[in-house]
Amino acid sequence: MPRIIAIDYGLKRVGVAVTDNLKLIATAFDTISTEKIWTFLEEYISHEEIEAFVVGMPTDLEGNATDATPHVKGFVKKLGKTYPTIPIHLQDERFTSKLASQSMVLGGTKKKDRQVKSNIDKISATIILQGFMGV
Repeated sequence: MPRIIAIDYGLKRVGVAVTDNLKLIATAFDTISTEKIWTFLEEYISHEEIEAFVVGMPTDLEGNATDATPHVKGFVKKLGKTYPTIPIHLQDERFTSKLASQSMVLGGTKKKDRQVKSNIDKISATIILQGFMGV
């Protein structure tokens, strides 16, 4: 069964989360450097069937575009051209980094590990995916 893949796109790193085959559970998968995301996606999609992409869309508290929004929109445009048969859903990503940090604290993650930004990115992608799934 196909999976849903969530992407928390950033200028330096991209957090990735995926669903299980039944689309019941969202799991943090990996953090990829932005320059390697296309190679990663190509390889991942060659091994796994993807039902949809969910991309976190950055906005401010009022829902307006941020400095990061144009970069994410550019990524989404290229994603659509590269994989035209796979639907792309945009998901509000406000507060995901803060929620990721809080979940790491609550989960007992050591302070040293909480400061690793790549950990926050993949957990943020998981929160984006959970929001899309309605979890």
